[in-house]
Amino acid sequence: MSFDLVVFDPTKVPADRKGFLAWWQEASKWDDEGHDYNDPQLTTAPLRAWFMDMISGFPPMNGPHAKSELPDDEASATDYTIGKAVIFAAFAWSKGEQAAEAVAQLAERHGLGVFNASSPDGQVYLPGPDGELQLAHSG
Repeated sequence: MSFDLVVFDPTKVPADRKGFLAWWQEASKWDDEGHDYNDPQLTTAPLRAWFMDMISGFPPMNGPHAKSELPDDEASATDYTIGKAVIFAAFAWSKGEQAAEAVAQLAERHGLGVFNASSPDGQVYLPGPDGELQLAHSG
């Protein structure tokens, strides 16, 4: 079981709950964009910057930035799925709290939204006027 968080470019995604969930249903099919889902070069600049910052503490398991050997802290290895306007990150459950803090901090830095895909309420956070993440909606 993994702790799953989704980081997205809020300029490319509907902000309302119904629109967001419809977008996520399509985006999470992972076969409609016609590309490899391991390469950060094909996503938006803010998502690419977030990813490059994130992998220093949560290295990727796959893709061009993956190492041939697991890190000393194997639980920090993360499975990233990269789309044109979204990055899905599957963290070890034991790293959930640490990952959530890092994801939120870096999302704020890069002006990105966050969707807690592991929560039954599916909270969606968007950057507020001051840049801090604010709860936009949950189910």
